[in-house]
Amino acid sequence: MAQTERYLDLPLEEVIGDRFGRYSKYIIQERALPDARDGLKPVQRRILYAMYKEGNTAEKPFRKSAKTVGNVIGNYHPHGDSSVYEAMVRMSQDWKVRNLLIDMHGNNGSVDGDPPAAMRYTEARLSKIAAQLLRDIDRDTVDYIPNFDDSENEPVVLPAMYPNLLVNGSTGISAGYATDIPPHHLGEIIDGVIMQMEKPSTTLDDLLQVVKGPDFPTGGMVQGIDGIRQAYRTGKGKVVVRAKTEVEEIRGGREQIVITEIPYEVVKSNLVKKMDELRFDKKVDGIAEVRDDTDRTGLRIVVELKKEADASAILNYLLKNTDLQVTYNFNMVAIANKAPKLMGLQALIQAYIDHQKLVFTRRAKYDLKKAQDRQHIVQGLIKAISILDEVIAMIRASKDKKDAKDNLIEKFDFTEAQAEAIVTLQLYRLTNTDITTLEEEAAELERRIHELEAILESEKKLIQVIKSSLQAIKKEFADPRRTIIKDEIEEIKINMDVLIASEDVMVTVTKEGYVKRTSIRSYTASSKEPPGMKEGDYLLGHFEINTTHTLVLFTKMGNYLYLPIHQLPDIRWKDNGQHIANIVGIDKDDEIVEAMGIESFSEEESLLFLTKNGMAKRSQLSLYQAQRYSKPLMAVKLKDDDEVISVRKTNGNQEVFIATKLGYGLWLGEDEINLVGQRAAGVKAINLKDDDEVIDATTFSIDEKVEFLIITQRGAAKKISISEFDKSSRAKRGLVMLRELKSNPHRIVACRRVASKVDTYMIQTEKGATVKLSPATFRNSDRYNNGSFIIDTTSEGSIVDIWKEITTEKSNDE
Repeated sequence: MAQTERYLDLPLEEVIGDRFGRYSKYIIQERALPDARDGLKPVQRRILYAMYKEGNTAEKPFRKSAKTVGNVIGNYHPHGDSSVYEAMVRMSQDWKVRNLLIDMHGNNGSVDGDPPAAMRYTEARLSKIAAQLLRDIDRDTVDYIPNFDDSENEPVVLPAMYPNLLVNGSTGISAGYATDIPPHHLGEIIDGVIMQMEKPSTTLDDLLQVVKGPDFPTGGMVQGIDGIRQAYRTGKGKVVVRAKTEVEEIRGGREQIVITEIPYEVVKSNLVKKMDELRFDKKVDGIAEVRDDTDRTGLRIVVELKKEADASAILNYLLKNTDLQVTYNFNMVAIANKAPKLMGLQALIQAYIDHQKLVFTRRAKYDLKKAQDRQHIVQGLIKAISILDEVIAMIRASKDKKDAKDNLIEKFDFTEAQAEAIVTLQLYRLTNTDITTLEEEAAELERRIHELEAILESEKKLIQVIKSSLQAIKKEFADPRRTIIKDEIEEIKINMDVLIASEDVMVTVTKEGYVKRTSIRSYTASSKEPPGMKEGDYLLGHFEINTTHTLVLFTKMGNYLYLPIHQLPDIRWKDNGQHIANIVGIDKDDEIVEAMGIESFSEEESLLFLTKNGMAKRSQLSLYQAQRYSKPLMAVKLKDDDEVISVRKTNGNQEVFIATKLGYGLWLGEDEINLVGQRAAGVKAINLKDDDEVIDATTFSIDEKVEFLIITQRGAAKKISISEFDKSSRAKRGLVMLRELKSNPHRIVACRRVASKVDTYMIQTEKGATVKLSPATFRNSDRYNNGSFIIDTTSEGSIVDIWKEITTEKSNDE
């Protein structure tokens, strides 16, 4: 054959597709998914078979695990020793497996997720119930195939005298398929199998009378009969698994929550750690201590509470926020007829029944042949004893064994098998009593043959045999149910007010989006200094507020972020806050325009939004109270390029003043803007020219003395009183606040209300220069004045930002 002919020129996609297809088939059939008949994955089956073959059974002494692992790898499973040992250990862990298949001496891991000891330290043997999986395997009950090197044969499936797949469950991930079958109660599943086997028309509702639901080795409580029913009907379904908890009274009138059973597959140490973190981070107030009191008598986690703590509220919080309650998703996939299949309860039971019928039929055929062969021999021996003297004489006259056999066959019509039995007969068997023993044996064999033939001829009798075998296993191995089943899923209601420690704190929000809360102690110790923040950043809000209240941040894109104060990071006054994006996922182009500390979301108060394109919207504050707040929520609906300029909390009868870039100012009453829903867009507040936009907007009371500081892009500033304006109505253009120039006209960049004489403003330019401005030094101007220059924009660059300096030495509400 030429060298070149050894290579095939194939497209990469075809090769990859073909190889991945083969690999997937292997993973699905030979590694990750259990067989619907015996409920075992290949590695588990090989471990059990290897131990059985070596005589490493329940009635014999334990044997080193390493010996078994070596055996499995050498004879049946050519993979890594760790994968074999891990599979072996799992079958011995009483918090993972409902009915243990392997007994192990030594450290086989723990419910805390500790690793088991190495296989050279542990010892193992088959458990008593595992023997039932392998029972009668040597009576031709299952098919065998050659192992990987054709040196031995291994079983394709085990006889499985009880429905192991449903009893012990299974979990695995393969290519394109995953499986999650929970463990069940042995007695219930056997009753279900018998019910469906005796009456094939059994419905799922009939089965649910005996099979109540999963029965986890770790106990606990399962809620949701509808989820169980759906899972048993379709193979997929969802239930809630909850820990077993009770509240105990301890000395000093305090209480503690005691957990004695945890949900299946939950790592206890992680659960305890998470509960302790909630205590440490003060996410919930009232927990004094969390400790793990588990010992040899059983699992026990104690959550000790403080004196006045509400035990039921704290328990509900823990159920919701830790793995004290988890959802279990059924996904009952198993290999049926060599292919993966999503199966309901009836399909899984039927697969097992079909397997058992085959196993018991094959066993009966094997026993029948054995009995018939023996009957033939016994008949020969009886005949030989009846003509004993002639037989002995003939054997003595023969040359050798072969000659003796030939003579017996020729002279007395014995068959080959009978002749062999006669010539190998020991002399002591020729005593007078032996004929009666043989006749008794012949009669017993006759009865046995009739019995086996009846089983093979009648399906009813076959079912009866399977039933009595299953009932015997149930009687020997069934124990009380561990998991309680509740029909309804109990909704967890959490009243956070009860759980939050009421504490006054300082909260700061910066323009760049850094937030923090600081204890009054830390604030008092360093309140002479400004709070820690990045260079160039400045405060947008600073509140003294309680942990039971809420911080609401409004963004320019019309969203709002709802932040309960107690969930804000607790950071020292001198240190930088945490960026809001780490708490709530905010769009990177979005930025905060307003921060408010809100004590209660009342219906009397409202929020007034004003946008760049001149829209105004007013909604009740109570609409903004959120239940779910892990992402930004919609505050106002904006058109394409619009942005929120100002958000004000009002009482519904305030005055509104709007300033635009081209120098128009409009004064109107808030009552002209009707209340609308939270997600609405609002109405037109000011009639803008085409290239105009709203720069600033504020609210005030009619009886207040109101003045505005106006700053233009050319670096000019002036102060103007509200008395220069006449009150107008909604959607008007407003009055001019600047004198129009032909060349390089002034345009407004900020119009801020002057709240007090001590207010100061910072103006930042393109080149990084900052100028401090005190409105108190300005005299009031009229509307046609362009103000006086305070910055040379030709040398310092144009104005990029203006903010009011917020003093933090005392509480400041603005």
